[in-house]
Amino acid sequence: MTRKVWFQVGIGTLLVLLILKYFIEIHWIFSPLAIILKAIFVPLLLGGVLYYVTEPIQRFLEKRKWPRWASILTIIVGLIAMVVIFGWVVGNPIATQLNNLAKNAPMIGSSIQDATDYVVSLFSNKDNLPPQITEFIDNLANSVQSIAVVASKWLVSFIQSIVSVSLLAILIPFFFVFMLKDHEKFAPSIYKYFSGERREWIKKTLSEIDDVLRSYIQGQLQISFLLALIMYVGYLIIGLEYSLLLVIFAFFMNMIPFIGPWIALAPAVIVAVIQDPMLVVWVCVVTLIAQQIDSNFITPNVMGKSLDIHPLTVITIILAAGNIAGFIGIIIAVPFYAVLKVIVSNIYDKRIAIKKKATKSV
Repeated sequence: MTRKVWFQVGIGTLLVLLILKYFIEIHWIFSPLAIILKAIFVPLLLGGVLYYVTEPIQRFLEKRKWPRWASILTIIVGLIAMVVIFGWVVGNPIATQLNNLAKNAPMIGSSIQDATDYVVSLFSNKDNLPPQITEFIDNLANSVQSIAVVASKWLVSFIQSIVSVSLLAILIPFFFVFMLKDHEKFAPSIYKYFSGERREWIKKTLSEIDDVLRSYIQGQLQISFLLALIMYVGYLIIGLEYSLLLVIFAFFMNMIPFIGPWIALAPAVIVAVIQDPMLVVWVCVVTLIAQQIDSNFITPNVMGKSLDIHPLTVITIILAAGNIAGFIGIIIAVPFYAVLKVIVSNIYDKRIAIKKKATKSV
């Protein structure tokens, strides 16, 4: 019986739960380590994103006999130049739209208040309505209130994340340069302690993890940029105000697969309602067109089958990660799952290989 798969899985699950139980009970021992990891996690994450974005450029330069220091310096100078050019080209329009938004804030608040008063007036006269409609209105009001509470919590979490990134931004260049300089040493520093087939298995697993992270980060950034560009052209065509601010917000939200574009739709709809209610229809049309282009042309060609994760699985992972770790959890949920999937898949393949070798007839 001890050789049965279900028995081994059951014993393994019990052992994992037992380890987790005792780990939670002595968590105070690891509190200092947790604080340190939390402090460096965000800059390490952003440094890793920058590394995977610029690593193809470094590889291209070094294939042409550029020394390592020259390729790193070129990448850093190029990034600084891009930031300066972006600020010079986009800075004035952004500042103008921010000033207009600040000036129109009282009018926007008044419009929202008028809409709220109108809804309240509808609810105050609901006593004359049939019971079924009254019950529907009550459920709708409760749902709207719940959505508002969740949205406000998410907004606070998002702002806290942005502030944390700003405070720790000085560490990002350090991690970024370190990764560009010594990225080939990371995997060997792990598998050098092993030998034989185990060494090859660890080397293969680390290589596949690197490929998955590279494919996801580079692909998701390309998809986000192309989607934001399509939405910006659409917003300009329909004449939506604050289109540049909305598209910049959409660029960051589009990095969240499937759910991100619909999160980016919310502020655009609010602006459209205030500017002209008919624009809501056109905003939805622009978003729908962008999503169709993304689903049928952009994502299949950029990402392909690199992750091989079902959309329902992605949505479930994102929702669970958002409840557990907030906005940062939403961002890292999919690549973390992809890495975990690679590890589990390689462990399973290794187990099958060991089993075949053990049962092979002599």
